[in-house]
Amino acid sequence: MRAATLLAVMLLGCGPGGGRAIDGGGDDDAPPATDGGGIDAFAGPWSDFPAAPIVEGGAPASAPGLFGDPASGAPTGGPCLVEPEVGTLYPNNWLRPRFSWMPGAGENLYELRLTTANQVNPLVVYTSATQWTMPAAMWTGLTAHAIDQPITVTVRGATFSGGVLTAGPARGTSGDIAIAPVDAPGAIVYWTTTGGSALRGFHIGDETVRDIVRPTTAGAGVRCIGCHGSTPDGEFVGFAASPVPDNGDPTTLGLRSSDGMGTEPAFLTAAARALMARQGQEQPAFTDAHWQPGDRVAITMFPIGGRFEIMWTDLEATSQAQGQGWGVVARTGDANPAGYASFFHTTDDLLYVSAPNIASGMTTTSGDLARVPYAARQGGAAATIAGANSPSLNEYYPTASPDDRYVAFNRVPVGQSSYDNAQAEVFVIPSAGGQPVRLAANTPPTCSGRTSPGVTNSWPKWAPATADVGARRFYWLTFSSRRGASNLPQLYVTPVVDDGGTLRTYPALYLWNQPAGESNHTPAWDDFDIVIGKRR
Repeated sequence: MRAATLLAVMLLGCGPGGGRAIDGGGDDDAPPATDGGGIDAFAGPWSDFPAAPIVEGGAPASAPGLFGDPASGAPTGGPCLVEPEVGTLYPNNWLRPRFSWMPGAGENLYELRLTTANQVNPLVVYTSATQWTMPAAMWTGLTAHAIDQPITVTVRGATFSGGVLTAGPARGTSGDIAIAPVDAPGAIVYWTTTGGSALRGFHIGDETVRDIVRPTTAGAGVRCIGCHGSTPDGEFVGFAASPVPDNGDPTTLGLRSSDGMGTEPAFLTAAARALMARQGQEQPAFTDAHWQPGDRVAITMFPIGGRFEIMWTDLEATSQAQGQGWGVVARTGDANPAGYASFFHTTDDLLYVSAPNIASGMTTTSGDLARVPYAARQGGAAATIAGANSPSLNEYYPTASPDDRYVAFNRVPVGQSSYDNAQAEVFVIPSAGGQPVRLAANTPPTCSGRTSPGVTNSWPKWAPATADVGARRFYWLTFSSRRGASNLPQLYVTPVVDDGGTLRTYPALYLWNQPAGESNHTPAWDDFDIVIGKRR
């Protein structure tokens, strides 16, 4: 690791999610799905939106009359909606949506309006704030009744003074958002460097986060933690641990319960603890295929002979000898060092980065994506992934989708470092090779004044399961980005939908439950068995 100051170890990351598909989400009160997996547009109508306007946030009681008919006023010049972005697709279990906008010139009073075909009323909100969060009960109703329906969001602004409007109203952003017919599963555990190194986490839909592991619960002598991944049962989090504060090197392998209590697994043997204490271990990863009594394996990146290799460690080892308690995964045909390894989910292969030079187990300037069989710890013939092995690009941070159809990864021009690179963007490619697809989520809202490349879209991780509805397969990705006004790394989520072999991507969703003033990055999305907001 290279943790230092504000970012401390942007390298530190996470292991794989589980590989399974789930049925589309829903609610017993939801209208019936059509044959195509959508929602009957004629179901209802519903009264989730109130008949009367909501007037709050310091807005005058006269605001509805001052703004008048929704078609009145100037057609342009109003507020610019930053959150959510037009075109957003929410998972069905998302935390209640927050609407944020940037005012037009001189504006201090706003109208937010939501309409959808099967609601009796429009939702109309008047406020002097530049932000409004939907009540939980209203969101619950909407996620039951407005699935797969366009929901039109329009925001208008005006200047209010002396009891009257002195300018406006002026129309700003107007466009559609939607709610997916499926949930986003699992929990996200991320690394924060604000207030000391720590892992924090939440389930999708939680409005708060909690500590998962801090140095005080990570084991004796640990003062810095980072790189992390869930064990397949969700009960433990593996992480890189260091006795040096504000710098991740040298690292050892830590393993503690994901409930915040810092409990060590009962199955660890004395030999395994000794192997885990070897310095230089980075980025732990685990897999369902090798997580049962008699075969509990952790994969880490480990420097051998001055170069990083993929190392396996038996967490129930009775011997510290190479070949018994630990070993190196052979990569026949690849003479490069290896970095950032993780397991595929439906096969026993490993996904990794091959590069002439790799630092801290994952930092490179000329990486290619590659795969190699695990083959009962023996390895095999390695091969790069066509389309993610360009000599003109540095491709890195790969992660396999839960069904192994796709690989998400970062890329920048060759010669540029993968470490905290502002030019980084997220792409998705078929795991068998093909043409990379740039995610729409890379692009910040236009009115934010930020552009990508330039906002450090980094460290993608898939949700631990897919969901099928009709011909569509829904995937969810999280990543970190510096697109906000604070320029701090923060976490975002985006859907990726396979419409039968063609990928459709969407704008990013901001996770407003995370502390906005913290540096939050390197997320892991898995079946972490954390306590807060626990969903079973």
